[in-house]
Amino acid sequence: MAAETKKQTDRGLYDWVQALVCSVAAVVLIFTFAVRIVGVSGQSMRETLQHGDKLLVVNGYLCGEYRQGDIVIFQRPDFEDGELIVKRVIATAGQTVDIDFGAGVVYVDGEALEEPYTREPTWLDEGLEFPVTVPEGCVFLMGDNRNDSKDSRYADLGPVDTRHIIGRAVMIALPGETADREQREWSRVGRVN
Repeated sequence: MAAETKKQTDRGLYDWVQALVCSVAAVVLIFTFAVRIVGVSGQSMRETLQHGDKLLVVNGYLCGEYRQGDIVIFQRPDFEDGELIVKRVIATAGQTVDIDFGAGVVYVDGEALEEPYTREPTWLDEGLEFPVTVPEGCVFLMGDNRNDSKDSRYADLGPVDTRHIIGRAVMIALPGETADREQREWSRVGRVN
């Protein structure tokens, strides 16, 4: 009887260890090939995102085509010391971007964008000649805090090749402290707009 009880205990322990190892392996595979957590650094996406937010990001090769309005993370070794950068897709391949810096209005294919997510109008010209037609395989990216954002308006960046995009942000997993109130707003956890 004691041998049988020991056998059942050993079998239960083996099943528990096997379940634990499989769970850890599944999490590692998911976070290696499907999603990742990326931290927001800086104020360029304020008010949509805050410095210190942790984003759940779907890896680029799973995203398909990027669409206007998507929030993406890109990395280019020759820009901003190769850091991960979070920006919003303003235009995709074949679309033409123009900016009226006097009025602070961004146009895509001749139509003014409705941008309720921006902190303030786009006043700063950062050196890129406008209008710009986005080349094939590229997107035009801008921060939501337009006057405190290094983005596709910079001549040394311009439209970004989609091969440099790490992925699309889908949700705020952990909010950082808001710039105005210097505290975490837990209500911000969830889908990114």
